[in-house]
Amino acid sequence: MSTATPPERDQQSFAETALRLGGKSEDEARRTGALDKADDQVEKLFQSAYQTVNSPIHKAVWDGQVPLQLFTPDPLPESHPSDRVMDASFEVVRRHREGNSLLGPDGKVSRTVLNELATAGYWGLLIDPKYGGCGTPFPRFARFLIKMATQDAMVAGLASIHGCIGAVDPLRTFGTPEQKERFLPTLASGERLSGFALTEPAAGSDLTALRTTATLDGNSYVLNGEKLFITNVIPGRTAAVVALIDKKPAVLIVDLPAQEDDTFRVVPYGLYALRHANNNGLRFTNFRVPKDNLLRPAVGDGLTIAYHGLNLGRLSLCANASGCMRVMLANMLPWAGFRVTYGQPIARRELVRRRIARLAALIVSSDALTHWGAWLIEKGYRGEMECIIAKIFGSEAQKEAAVELLMKTHGGRSFLKGHILGDNIYDFLAPCIYEGEGEVLGMAFFKSLIKEHGKQYFEPIGKALAAKKIDPKRFNPLWPGHALALRNELWAYAQWKIGQAFTARDRQSVPGMDARLQSHVDFALSAFAKHRAEISATMVKHQLKLADRQCRMAELSQRVQDTVTILVTALYAHQGRNETTTLAADLACQDLRRKLTGERPTDSYFRQVGQLGDAILAGTFNELQDVPIGDILQRYDVR
Repeated sequence: MSTATPPERDQQSFAETALRLGGKSEDEARRTGALDKADDQVEKLFQSAYQTVNSPIHKAVWDGQVPLQLFTPDPLPESHPSDRVMDASFEVVRRHREGNSLLGPDGKVSRTVLNELATAGYWGLLIDPKYGGCGTPFPRFARFLIKMATQDAMVAGLASIHGCIGAVDPLRTFGTPEQKERFLPTLASGERLSGFALTEPAAGSDLTALRTTATLDGNSYVLNGEKLFITNVIPGRTAAVVALIDKKPAVLIVDLPAQEDDTFRVVPYGLYALRHANNNGLRFTNFRVPKDNLLRPAVGDGLTIAYHGLNLGRLSLCANASGCMRVMLANMLPWAGFRVTYGQPIARRELVRRRIARLAALIVSSDALTHWGAWLIEKGYRGEMECIIAKIFGSEAQKEAAVELLMKTHGGRSFLKGHILGDNIYDFLAPCIYEGEGEVLGMAFFKSLIKEHGKQYFEPIGKALAAKKIDPKRFNPLWPGHALALRNELWAYAQWKIGQAFTARDRQSVPGMDARLQSHVDFALSAFAKHRAEISATMVKHQLKLADRQCRMAELSQRVQDTVTILVTALYAHQGRNETTTLAADLACQDLRRKLTGERPTDSYFRQVGQLGDAILAGTFNELQDVPIGDILQRYDVR
């Protein structure tokens, strides 16, 4: 019997190899390997200079010298032709919001609003002008979403769902010229809005559990299966549907019929979040889709397509959160001035000013991550880790802002009908789950961060253990027999480890930077070196069992994420911001540093908090310009 390694084993991903060597079941190794392989295939879509191994975060952790230029995005140009479309779209939503006509009788964004946005060109913002769009650069689009979210978060979210994770991005990126000509004009005009149908009752974070199938029959694929939690899909719209073709994930562009029939049904259910948008299940029974609607990526399969658009959606989520937090802060200020306790407005209370300051700090960091990530995407970077950080930070910041800052300041009025919190609490919490649950994404971030280091130094050791039939559980590199058997593999890692001892400390000064912000840059540069050593030591300690140490991976991942956020926030505030924004950025970085070091806040910190709170109450925080303010509910006589 031949003992040669099967060809498919030679093509295993790093994760699949590690899991098999670590004793995981064949099924788990295969399923995880499928996702890891899809990730590898997405990498191949990008030039090598823009792949994850050359991304800012990967370089910051592993190269010994942080590339500050890659953490400092270029400022947006003063104008772009798409500004006209964005201004007109903003005016549509502002007018309907002020006229209380944004929603239709069903509680969804009204057809009138959707049509007026179509006339303005809103749905074609990310589509090339040759197909009827206006080709908005992504950094400009992301910044606009922040502004639009101050008027209505759901309308802002629909632009992302349609243009980033719906049918638009798959067609722009993977469609043939014929497919683009056929689909993009109607998507740009708003004649058809779109969504992405990936999730199923049994397939959420585990995308290998897909069951929907598409079988070729003549000139059509016959689609069977059920999708769940699909936003922006009703009869008459377009969906990018992920289905199994010959047991492999694929994506079909599906024009949903105007009316339900025996082959196509919408599956409604009660959902608290996103109640102003259409979110449904889709059931296909022998539903026929032209075979020419199949997207064929140059590398990979349907999971490759799904992974590509998620990064844009994650950045858009952070932008939306930043807009929502502006509305929260803008509505805290008049209440803090009106509400009197013990003869004094609560705006005079240190705790309230701390909440105001903290919310401004969260806004500045969310803005920084959004602008930075969108700039990297526009430059051609994959941006996988950078977009994950933005998504996690933005969603967690919005949750904190809603529950810890807005709710506790407004008290019982938070739960009145018509209050920003009472009316939107589920929408404020949902981003922690949508586009990937935070801690699960954090582990994906960590796996992306360690993959190359693992392939270079740890995978050869694992394969050598298997070849020499040494039990990984009993492996001890200090035992002479094991050290001799794996001398080549161990020496490679030893060389890297020795080199770390001689790596010079990274000291970089940013010309003209405020001393407060420079101190945070210095902290981040030092922290990256510590992360590098700790991550590698953790890989040595747990070896092939690292995949089972989810809590440790999540904790290390969050430490790196927080360090990146410190650096990005400090550099963002340095780029021509005013003193109030600088102070907010300083406090955001101080909060993250204490989280990493375990130190307690000083009296000086609390004085800064009060100073920032007073500045915002005085109207010097420019990020609140033109943000709408609701009525104070259940007013009382303040005499």
